[in-house]
Amino acid sequence: MKNAKKIRTKKWLTGLPTGKAVITTAGGLKAKHVIHTVGPVWHGGNRDEHELLAQAYRNSLKTAVANKLKSVAFPAISTGAYGYPMDEASRVALKTVKAFLEKENALDEVVFVLYSEHDLKVYMDAAKEIF
Repeated sequence: MKNAKKIRTKKWLTGLPTGKAVITTAGGLKAKHVIHTVGPVWHGGNRDEHELLAQAYRNSLKTAVANKLKSVAFPAISTGAYGYPMDEASRVALKTVKAFLEKENALDEVVFVLYSEHDLKVYMDAAKEIF
């Protein structure tokens, strides 16, 4: 790979367990920090995927609060290459964030950054049920 650039990662960042979260600087991004988490691979819903996904969101939120951040943005964790169905993932994400914010009043804003209009509609439909 002639033109490939070597990417350096911290040893502690490699192999992050599913559901856990860590924070790093954001490098060249406009954000100040990046919270890294690993969501579950979808196996049909019979391998604790629901709880592992909730842990990924919950631990990311806890990390944000512990680092005195005021806002956090989430993608739809695990819904891409990991195959988690968007409709189920949206409900887990929204319920988990809602429950966290009801207990912990330290964040000013939580944003969901979605890939498509379809994904937005799925999240909006889930929000109507949950809120």
